[in-house]
Amino acid sequence: MQHVLSTGAVVTGARTGQGPDLLILHSLLTDAGAFDAVLPELARDYTVTIVNLPGFRGSTPIPASMDAYVAWIEEAATAFGIKGSALVLGNGFGGTLAVAYALDRPARVSKLVVCDAAAGFPEQGKQAFRVMAEKVKAGGLGSVAEIAANRVFHAAYIEKNPGVIEERRKALMAIHPDSFQAACSMLIDCDLVPRLKTIAVPAIVICGELDQATPPALGRVIAAEIPGARYIELPATGHCPPLENPAAFLDAFRS
Repeated sequence: MQHVLSTGAVVTGARTGQGPDLLILHSLLTDAGAFDAVLPELARDYTVTIVNLPGFRGSTPIPASMDAYVAWIEEAATAFGIKGSALVLGNGFGGTLAVAYALDRPARVSKLVVCDAAAGFPEQGKQAFRVMAEKVKAGGLGSVAEIAANRVFHAAYIEKNPGVIEERRKALMAIHPDSFQAACSMLIDCDLVPRLKTIAVPAIVICGELDQATPPALGRVIAAEIPGARYIELPATGHCPPLENPAAFLDAFRS
């Protein structure tokens, strides 16, 4: 399914299920397909709208700024039929965007679920994004396939499922390189931590114990700063629980 926004940009995604609105934003190293394993269960209780972020799976790239992305999320949500507020769930880069959306469009967010994301990165994390962006600029998205697999999945999972590196390569090749580099730049510059205390909606922060991309400490910061937020850590799970450990993710989400 796709819609054309007022700017002329195309947004692709899907809308399914019944119940209150649930808007899902995916990670930098995945796309909307990362939620395929949990979508049927979520659609039993929610009207689920899941979009491909700019530059992913046919969605048009947009300028690299948090303001532009927040405005895009609001217009995309409206285009897919979300008229009021929604429960917003974001993983990774999508989790950072979900936090920014809750801060800048509070009337559009009824509840917030942040999964393996950060509101700001330490220097080591920023350097990882610089390295990936440079590799993509020099050698294309295929050049970061192994890095991507190691950031999405933990080592034991890759050992049992070596084919995931090639799966990441195929998924990455569907991303516009400029949008990947834009997202890296946004994550390097992002610092939402000082504003987290102003979020006034119920929030849950979920994080995989073995996440190497956004380690649990970064999720705990979000949970500690958002008033009343809960933190749930998933044992033996990496950066993308809906993809790697869907049953544990659903249990945490339902809580």
